Amino acid sequence: MKGYWVALYKEIDSAKNLKDYSKKVTPIIKNFGGKPLVRGGEYQCLEGEDFARTVIWEFPSYERAIKCHDSKEYQEGWALAKDTTKRNLQIIQGFNTE
Repeated sequence: MKGYWVALYKEIDSAKNLKDYSKKVTPIIKNFGGKPLVRGGEYQCLEGEDFARTVIWEFPSYERAIKCHDSKEYQEGWALAKDTTKRNLQIIQGFNTE
């Protein structure tokens, strides 16, 4: 089953830090098989809380998504933005509809 990172950004206090984080971790995430599905963009909040940004990555497996997040390389990248960014991040196992 595929795995997904769903990140809902509540606050971004430094756009520069977030950009530096993104620049560093994008190749790391791709090396784990990650494929960006949603990275910001136009949206409408129809119910619940409004988040400043939404990012969704698809991975070949749930286990691969976890390994990426837990990797030393990714954590070093996240350190660039974690003090100036508040987000909810979930790793979710997909399902097969066939």
